[in-house]
This record gives sequence, structure tokens and C-alpha cells, in this order.
Amino acid sequence: MILLAGDLTTTGEPEQARVVADACRELEVPVFAVLGNHDYHAGRTDDIRAVVQEVGVHVLDRSWRSCEIAGLELGVVGTKGFIGGFPGSALPDFGETLLRQVYAETSQEAEAIAKGLQELVRCDLRIVLLHYAPIQATVEGEPEGIHVLLGSDRLATPIAEYGADLVLHGHAHAGTFQGSIGKIPVYNVAVHVTGRDFWIFDLEGARGVLALAREQSLAHEPRRRPGDRVQRAV
Repeated sequence: MILLAGDLTTTGEPEQARVVADACRELEVPVFAVLGNHDYHAGRTDDIRAVVQEVGVHVLDRSWRSCEIAGLELGVVGTKGFIGGFPGSALPDFGETLLRQVYAETSQEAEAIAKGLQELVRCDLRIVLLHYAPIQATVEGEPEGIHVLLGSDRLATPIAEYGADLVLHGHAHAGTFQGSIGKIPVYNVAVHVTGRDFWIFDLEGARGVLALAREQSLAHEPRRRPGDRVQRAV
């Protein structure tokens, strides 16, 4: 399957989303996507969704979906996520109405993650797909002054509580590739961080191995570490 962690467009114009649609049009594997802040810029998110959904891309927005791949039931919980910061520099639920609306927006994103993971509890594998970061470790490298705008650790709370096999996000262009929520691996797959067009993850489920993508080149395959559920990526 293919997972797209947001920013399907540059400035949120539907015409830009047609590039993604054309790339996905004849794919025979499931494609799941969330929207990013760039996709919201022009206020035309409904049109962007329509363009990519027309070719079969599953756009998740505080929603979830499951499918069978390689004999395994795989569930994907997808939502944009939002801002708020991390320990030591986090927005409070206090003060002006606009500030509290920002806090409430992130709360709704976290609640959707919690509900989705509970709904997919019977799946062999569960993936959380975000745009904003749920942990500070994968935004390290960005100026500390903008960490509050890159994600929120409140997004990690439901993941820690209900569990997942893999968490992916983008957004933090100068961030760090890998982090974790407890033992749950979290990856920042922004192309600026990976240095490649896409990254491969092989996940081992209860009944075997599920290949999530095909790599164009294996020349720089990372060393596999014993016990890793996530083995490699592109």
C-alpha cells in the first residue's frame, strides 16, 4: 500500500492535486492520504479531496479504514493533526477565544485518533497517518522557537494508550527521521528528511510479513536491527 502524509499540493489548488491523481490513477495497490497545511492554504480542501478520490485515493480526515493485504487485516487511522507544542513549550487551554480554539482543534484531532484505534482494535496491524508531528524527537533540527507550530505531544497520548504498529507524519522539513512513542516507532517521512521520493516499511503481522511498498532502489537499504517491527524504508 501507499501512504501519503499530507501536502499533496504546494498552495492548496486543486489543479496541483491532479499531479498526485495522475500518479495514482492506474495503481493496483491501496493508497491512503491525509491533507497537510499546504492543502488548506487556499480553502479548497473539498475540491482537492474530490480530485484524488476520483482515482481511488482514500483521503482520511479524522477517520479510519481497513483493508486486507497479504492475508492480513490492516487498519489506517488518518488525520491532519495540529499544533500545540511539546513539554516545556506548549499552548494552554486558557486565555483568548482564538487561542482556546486552537487548543480545541488539536483535542478533536487526538480524540479522532483514539476512536479510530479503538475501532480497528481487531486488525492485525494498525498505522496512524498524520501530517503534524506527535512527538518532539522527530522535529528536532527545526528551530526550537517553531516547535509549537510543528505538532503536539497531545496527539501521542491516544497512540500510547491504545497502541499502534507504525506512526508516520511529515511537515517538519528540517526534522529528524525516527523517534518513538514508548516502543511504537514514529517516522518523519517529509521528503526533505528522507532525501528520497518515498520510503519503504515492511511490517510483520500476526500471520506473516506485510510489504507496504516497493522500493525503486535498494542501494541504500538501512541495516536491519534485531527486534525491529519496521525493517526498511524509502
